[in-house]
Formats: sequence, C-alpha cells, structure tokens
Amino acid sequence: MSMYFEEIKNETLYIALEVINSNHQYNLYENGIAVRTLAEIEKELLNTNTTSAFIKLDDTYIGVIDYLLENPRDHVPWLGLLMIHGDYQGYGFGAKAYGLYELEMQQRGLDRIRLGVLEENIKAQRFWLSMGFIYYITTTTQNGRGIFCYEKKIGE
Repeated sequence: MSMYFEEIKNETLYIALEVINSNHQYNLYENGIAVRTLAEIEKELLNTNTTSAFIKLDDTYIGVIDYLLENPRDHVPWLGLLMIHGDYQGYGFGAKAYGLYELEMQQRGLDRIRLGVLEENIKAQRFWLSMGFIYYITTTTQNGRGIFCYEKKIGE
C-alpha cells in the first residue's frame, strides 16, 4: 500500500468535511461543536496561506493535512492539522503520514517543524511526543485557551 498527499480542491472539499466530522472530540476541543459545516472547512482549508492535502492510502481518502511552509512570525514551518478519519485510526497511519510530511520538509531543506496542541487534547499531545516533538512554550488563544507549542528538529 502506498501513502501520498493529494491537493484538496473545491470539488473534493466535501471529503475533507467527512474526515473532520468523523473526529467529534477534536471538533469539540477546537470549536466547541461536534460537527463542522462545509463553509467553515472551506475557509480553513482553501486559503492562500496554507497547503491543504488529503492523506491517501492507494485510492482511499484516510485523512487531511494542513500546514504553513513558513510562519511569518518565526519563519519556521508549522503543521496546523494532521487528522486521520475516525474509521482509520489506531493502525499507525498518522505516524506514517507524519513521516511522509517530515520527509517532504527535509527535501525542501528545512531543519525543524513546529505545531500547537490545545492543552485539553491529551491524546494529540501524547502522539506528538511519540513522534519526537519537544514542548517549548504555552501560549493562549484570543479566547484565553492554552496551546502547548512543540518543535522537532527534522531527521531526529
């Protein structure tokens, strides 16, 4: 089985919506609601700032990835979202997809990656620590929610 990324387009956005809405707990953490709308996902994924792609396993859409190649604030790539469809979780696909992303960043000559995790999302924190990320600071959102920021040196 081969895993690869495929650009999310307007005509395939409904598939991204299905992936995101298969993760009710994440949506509750992130937005306070279990189910997102197509308009919300369009605003989040179809913008000029980030790269948004499907995670595909052969011909099957199993997840979504969204990242910023260079955050204007710190000039470091930020991984905004790596989400596996609820039906495909627990099989190692998230780790494999992250590995593919890291390899792509390494091939671009980048040396580190950053990401943020909401403080209440313990499952995500454990996952990113297991991928070699190291916590470096807690920041807060506009509404005062805590975000744990992590960084990983590529190739470590």
